[in-house]
Amino acid sequence: MQMTLHDIKSASRIVYSVMQATPQYRWPLLCERLGTEVWIKHENHGPVGAFKIRGGLVYFDHLAGSDETLKGAVCASTGNHGQSVAFAARRYQIPATIVVPHNNSVEKNAAMRALGVSLIEHGEDFQSAREFAQSLAREQSLHMVASFHPLLVRGVSTYSLELLQAVEDIDVVYVPIGLGSGICGMLAARDALNLTTEVVGVVSAHANAYSQSFSTRSAVESPVTTRIADGMACRVPEPAALAEIWRGVDRIVEVTDDELSEAMRTLFECTHNVCEGAGAAAWAAAKQEALLISGKNVAVIASGGNIDRDVFAAILSRV
Repeated sequence: MQMTLHDIKSASRIVYSVMQATPQYRWPLLCERLGTEVWIKHENHGPVGAFKIRGGLVYFDHLAGSDETLKGAVCASTGNHGQSVAFAARRYQIPATIVVPHNNSVEKNAAMRALGVSLIEHGEDFQSAREFAQSLAREQSLHMVASFHPLLVRGVSTYSLELLQAVEDIDVVYVPIGLGSGICGMLAARDALNLTTEVVGVVSAHANAYSQSFSTRSAVESPVTTRIADGMACRVPEPAALAEIWRGVDRIVEVTDDELSEAMRTLFECTHNVCEGAGAAAWAAAKQEALLISGKNVAVIASGGNIDRDVFAAILSRV
């Protein structure tokens, strides 16, 4: 997925018409816990609390300027992609329908409804919701907004450009993988800047389709059993994302729900930031590899902070 620095900077102008660049902070307590220099890219600081909004803004800017006649848009999501679509669709006055799986995050659902979408619950996981959204698109002549698309990658690559330009000489960066737009955006920004930064993907050990696919160099479907990493709850990997991951990612680390819970507690204790399961995954992976990355300049992506209050309270209360 070839992307130039000009492409990413053009996407940045669209993104910055709505939001500011997010901060990257070096928190002393986290450096102490990891035993090396570590920067947190705070994508939990944004209008919808997650990095996805960047992709939605760029995608809908292109869609609104196209010749396509639109009755409306539809997508499947566990929450953050849906909020991105909802936010951008409202900005361009395009009706939107979001399909979420049953038992989805109550507060993510509420946030999407507040943005004016029609919310439909269908299926037991993201893949089932995705297939139903695709059928709705066909039956009702709606524009299907996939969860992975070059324009989405271009949009989300803007956070990677911010990080890599703000912090010099990052040796390794950890990026959570849901369907793959975030990590592909990181690869695009790194390559556009001609850097040698190692990019390490992070998946849930209980939703490890991408790690299995990475190690076997073939697409592998894997069941999803994670309780708290809904942003990484991918059963079927995206072929276009896999191709980029095979090409440019150094390795993929699996983190358990217990490791994610500990990471969420650590990030709150040391920075007083709320991170959802996927948002804490990069830190959990860096902690798992602390000996390997000792002495290196490390960055981790806090990709989102959208977690239900009662779930977060329960995680914080554990010791």
